Amino acid sequence: MHSLLPFFLAMIAAIVLLQMWATKLKIAYPILLVVAGLLISFIPGLPRIHIDPDMIFFLFLPPLLFEAAWSISFKEMKKWWRIIGSFAFLVVLFTALSVAIVTNYFIPGFGLALGFLLGGIVSPPDAVSTGAITKFVKIPRSTSTILEGESLLNDASSLIIFRFALVTVSTGQFIWQEATLSFLWMVIGGIGIGLILAWIFVQAHKRLPTDAPSDIALTLIEPYFMYWAAEQLHSSGVLAVVSGGLYMSNRRLFFLNSSSRIKGYSVWESFVFILNGIVFLIIGLDLPEIVEGLHAKGIPLSTAIGYGVLVTAVLIIARIISSYAALVATLIFRRSVVPHASSLKRRLQMPLLLGWTGMRGVVSLAAALSIPVTLDDGTHFPYRNLILFITFVVILLTLVVQGLTLPYIIKRSGLFDAFKESGHAEAKQQLKRDLRQHIYQFLKTKYDNSPHDHAGMQKMLQHWEEKSKAADDDWMKGKTKEIFLEMLESQRAYLAELNKNPAIDEELIRTQLYQLDLEEERVKML
Repeated sequence: MHSLLPFFLAMIAAIVLLQMWATKLKIAYPILLVVAGLLISFIPGLPRIHIDPDMIFFLFLPPLLFEAAWSISFKEMKKWWRIIGSFAFLVVLFTALSVAIVTNYFIPGFGLALGFLLGGIVSPPDAVSTGAITKFVKIPRSTSTILEGESLLNDASSLIIFRFALVTVSTGQFIWQEATLSFLWMVIGGIGIGLILAWIFVQAHKRLPTDAPSDIALTLIEPYFMYWAAEQLHSSGVLAVVSGGLYMSNRRLFFLNSSSRIKGYSVWESFVFILNGIVFLIIGLDLPEIVEGLHAKGIPLSTAIGYGVLVTAVLIIARIISSYAALVATLIFRRSVVPHASSLKRRLQMPLLLGWTGMRGVVSLAAALSIPVTLDDGTHFPYRNLILFITFVVILLTLVVQGLTLPYIIKRSGLFDAFKESGHAEAKQQLKRDLRQHIYQFLKTKYDNSPHDHAGMQKMLQHWEEKSKAADDDWMKGKTKEIFLEMLESQRAYLAELNKNPAIDEELIRTQLYQLDLEEERVKML
């Protein structure tokens, strides 16, 4: 343990340095991490890290999914639920089926069950990779919501396919009746367990005398408990974490105080960043063992690379085909939600670009590493090392090839110039004006008489009426401070009510709420 500790610390330091380097180069940090993982594997003398396949899901997936559920706007997801649902479920199934058919045909001895297993592993695009890549280019809010929502839900659908395929490979049989009932329980049970536990956690936060450290500590264990409880009841732990995370995210304003929200955001951002980095580096460290396994099975490295390139091509083609199918279906059934384009050519380019965003990442790595080494009868799991190697090649190629070219394609094509969401800046300014008016009316209505002879209250009214800033904060004491905090709470209630309007961008609401939290923390320290 003492010999591994410096190595783990060096891994974290390398992740931080690579992230800073990636920011300077203006490329996504997962690209550098996965390349670094590949290069690290060639360094002689490094310790071998053996991870229990049964623990990989439990260690990494719950917090990653939970944080993603807290980050996405559920209101925006509902707005685009048709295309998100089709990409998260139908496209994943179509992609897994395509991989299964192609690998069954081209890889000797690779049956359909193993093909579906591999398809379930590599079918879900990675939200972290896509988000890290698109942050260097401006894309419409609707497009980013679709990509985020898809990546959140397709993890669940792909892992359900993965689980059924794993059972089929292990037992050698697939019973439709049992599979259907099991699927329904995994979906309904997973969602139900997640919502029930999320409600219990919300009540715990509200009723217990928690502070920021205890609130953050609870949020760190909650996704693990949701996942574990659902898995113990043989339902989907992934769906439990996703549904529970979405439930709690929409109610964070009511059970977490401003200090917990601000500090928790920083803690979770760092925690998830380290988890992502570790997973990307782990596969590089495990690569020599995977290659040795390929040689032991008599599979040439060049042949395995060829299989990886083939599967990558199938994934890209299947996603592009699915994108155009979604466009056609939308034009036929929901023409009103198709974004306006300046020309037919630009409209036809949109699915091509959406299809090019399918970078794979952490979930695929976790799923591949979770494959057991042996079957129940003690025999080696068939083609395990080949599946791991193909997964690594897919992630490497999609991150490097698609990840490096996507920002260039977006900028070069100018595609999103025609899809700019008009009025975003105006909406932001209008929201601030409405808030100032709400504040002033709140103070005039509730404190119209007595506070006017109070020096602090006069300054507060002057601050919000004329947007002037006092030279010092001596006036912010006693009753004035109490009124100011009450005023901030009134603004939160106003914003929460305003967010019910589908036309209001929730990103603006969340930004303003974060600023209110910062203001409350500043006032509390006076």
